[in-house]
Amino acid sequence: MAELNLNNTPRQIAIRHRGRGAQVFIYLGKLLRMFIYQNDWKVLPMAALIAGLVSMVTRLKCFITMEGTLFGSFAMVCVCVWNGCFNSIQVICRERDVIKREHRSGMHVSSYIFSHMLYQALLCLAQTVITLIVSASTGVNYPSQGLLTKFFMLEFGFSMFLITFASDMLSLWVSTLAHNTTTAMTIMPFVLIFQLVFSGGMLPLPAWSKPLSNFTISNPGLKVIAAQSDTNNRPYESISSMISKMRDNEIGGSVTVGQVLDLLQDTENGAIASLRAKELGRVFTLGELKDILEKSATFDAFKQEHILEDFTVEDLLRMMLEAENLEDVRNFNIGITSSFTLGDLLENILNSEDMKTITGKKLVQMTTIDDVLKAIDAKGLMETYGDVEVGGTITVGEAVDFLAGNPDVQAKRDTEITVKTTVGQLLDLVGEERVKTFLEQKAAAASYNADYENTEANITKYWLSLALFAFVFAVLATVTLEFIDKDKR
Repeated sequence: MAELNLNNTPRQIAIRHRGRGAQVFIYLGKLLRMFIYQNDWKVLPMAALIAGLVSMVTRLKCFITMEGTLFGSFAMVCVCVWNGCFNSIQVICRERDVIKREHRSGMHVSSYIFSHMLYQALLCLAQTVITLIVSASTGVNYPSQGLLTKFFMLEFGFSMFLITFASDMLSLWVSTLAHNTTTAMTIMPFVLIFQLVFSGGMLPLPAWSKPLSNFTISNPGLKVIAAQSDTNNRPYESISSMISKMRDNEIGGSVTVGQVLDLLQDTENGAIASLRAKELGRVFTLGELKDILEKSATFDAFKQEHILEDFTVEDLLRMMLEAENLEDVRNFNIGITSSFTLGDLLENILNSEDMKTITGKKLVQMTTIDDVLKAIDAKGLMETYGDVEVGGTITVGEAVDFLAGNPDVQAKRDTEITVKTTVGQLLDLVGEERVKTFLEQKAAAASYNADYENTEANITKYWLSLALFAFVFAVLATVTLEFIDKDKR
């Protein structure tokens, strides 16, 4: 307040300034008025629009599959960083001249920045709530049970708030560095690119650039959301999709008559044992049987039926590694956090000592009855042994054993039959779901990331990192603005 001395002594004017605490509420009131009258409220419907667009893309796989959850986590981080950065990128530089005058008139920079922190925190909280409501409304299947509390949405929302607020404080600092809004908006794309590219999650980084991820808000942001979403324990769906696309791919190989006969004599194989137990009609001579079969349309169809031969898991994997028409499939990248192809996965399985018991297991491959009959010259044998009688209660197994012990058939044991089949036919024999489960487990193990472990220690650590980022950028904004009077422009 000013005091006027009516005597002839010189006037003394004492100016009493508001304290730091009072200034905080003065500027907070000013910011709230600007929110209403200068259209700063537009950031809220913008947050709803962004959340809706992102959720429509991620809702079908987020929190369901491993890769879908990681992609959804990265998308949510992008939403938070975008919202936070554009909240405050212009708030300081657009009124720089006003701030300089008020600073010279007694404004405390710390009070001014703290009022912005309170205001921006309210804005970030509102954006977080809107994002959660919109994403849940558009079909994102959020889990119900949290790790630290009973409410997953509460924990998840707190993470999103910290990411948004830390990004907001980063932009507030950038706004103190820029001298006008044009400069601030020019800098902003580079800030966003740095934050998203060097997050260290979706894009594999070269070794020299990995330390840069420690300086990004998106790095702990992505990790905390991925950890809360239990990404490591989600099923790896890309394998199922890839196998479905491979079903029509042809693979081939050669099998000998001896291998087929040996397989048909394998009584430990349940499917073969069932086939061997089937009985063959009444008493026939082989000549009569030949005449009947040549006139039978049913037998013509039967000759096209498939039978089995020994074929190990290792044989199948090596065939997939060497087949030229599967090169695109082998180069398919199944890694999330690094480059890891299906070919790499197959090599690891083949070279693993622990996997020998699995790769040594017998699979089956398909050839037709007609292929075998031609290979052993069944027609000629029937003509040669036309008078031989076949008993009325003979089984398929007995017939196979008879053929296997025949010297003429034994002479043809090394005759090769070229086998052609498709991946789908092999999967049907082996069990498609079993193959998918096995490959999904291996792919998930290759994509495992300890940073995404769903533990209290991990989540708490990332929350503290985000809070530290927000505090550091707020301090930098305060320090930078303290030198505003030295700006001669």
